[in-house]
Amino acid sequence: MSKPPGNLKYSSFWSLAVLLLGGLIVLLPLFVVFLTSLAPPGTTPNLLLQNGWSLANYHEAWRRGKFLLAFANSSLVALAVTGFQIVTSALAGYALARLKFRGRQALLLIVLATLVIPFQLLVIPIFLVLKWGHLINTYWALILPTAANGFGIFLLRQYFLTIPVELEEAAAIDGASRVQILWQIVLPLARPALVTLFLFTFIGEWNDLFKPLVFTTKPELRTVQLALAEFQEQFTNNWPLLMAAVTITTVPILFLFLLGQRQLIQGIATTGIKN
Repeated sequence: MSKPPGNLKYSSFWSLAVLLLGGLIVLLPLFVVFLTSLAPPGTTPNLLLQNGWSLANYHEAWRRGKFLLAFANSSLVALAVTGFQIVTSALAGYALARLKFRGRQALLLIVLATLVIPFQLLVIPIFLVLKWGHLINTYWALILPTAANGFGIFLLRQYFLTIPVELEEAAAIDGASRVQILWQIVLPLARPALVTLFLFTFIGEWNDLFKPLVFTTKPELRTVQLALAEFQEQFTNNWPLLMAAVTITTVPILFLFLLGQRQLIQGIATTGIKN
C-alpha cells in the first residue's frame, strides 16, 4: 500500500489543528460558566477554584428560580411544536418532492421566501389572530405560530429527493397508497433528516424568549428562558448563582444534542445529494 503524500499529511494536520482551535473557542465560554457556578456561596469566583467548589448554587438557583414548572412548560411547548413541524414538513415536503402538479415550483419558491421573513415582523398580525381566537395566555399561543416552518419543509423535501423513487414504484405496484408509502417506506429511510429537524426545532423552541414574552403574561405559563430572564434581573450581581441557573437550563438541550449528533451530521451531510 502506497504511503500518503507529504502534502496530504500536512493538510490533515492543519485541518485537525483548526478544528481543535475552533472547538476550544466554542467550549471555553461554557467551561468558564461551569467553573463560575461551582464557586462556594459568599466567595469570589475564581477559575482555578482556589476557594474550593460547591454545588450549593445549583440547589439555590433551582429553588429560587422555580424552574420545575418552567421546565415542564418548555418541554410541553417544544415537543408540541416539534411534533406539528414534523407532520406538516413531512406532508408538504413529500408533496413537493414527488407529486407533480401545476405551480409546484412557484409554491416551493413561496416556501423558501418565508425563510427570509423575520418572525418579529409577523408578531403584530399573529398577535391579532391569537387575540381574535381567544388564545392569548394559553399554550396554543406558544405552539401555533411556529407549528409549520419553511425550513423543515425544504429540509425534508431535499432529503426525500435522495430516496430512490423505484422503492415507491415497487410499493405502488403492490397496492400501497401514497400515505402507506410515506409512512412505511419514505419516513423510515428519512430518519436522519427527521432527527435533524427534531433537534433544530426542539432546541430553537427551548431557547425561545420572544413568544413567551409577547403572547403570555401568566406566571404559570413561564418557560425556561423567561424564568432565566427574570432570574437574571433578580441576581445580576451574584455571578455564581446566575451561572448555575444558566447551566441548569443548558444541560437538557446539550444532552439531547449529544444523543442525536450522529443522525444530525448524517442528515445534514446527505440532504440535497441525489442518488
